[in-house]
Amino acid sequence: MKEYLIKKNIPDSVIMVDNKGNNTRLTVENVLEIQKRHPFKSLIVVSRYFHVTRTKKLFKDKGLKDVESVSPVYFEWRDLYSILREFPAYYTQ
Repeated sequence: MKEYLIKKNIPDSVIMVDNKGNNTRLTVENVLEIQKRHPFKSLIVVSRYFHVTRTKKLFKDKGLKDVESVSPVYFEWRDLYSILREFPAYYTQ
């Protein structure tokens, strides 16, 4: 996703990448830890289209209200599985 942003002329200096989040909840927790060191009031979630809704919900549940999103536009066959997985994941996390 970082490469996608750089291709869209987003400066590397404003991109935060979470390489430690093995799942969505951990990514949210990791980013909130980063926020303690580098205060910010808003963020843009960059992920696959089927994943951003749940990610934004988890951030908002943790108190970060100004959360937007963007996704690259492409489709892979495994997206069918991922879309189906997101529905129950949204309601159980």
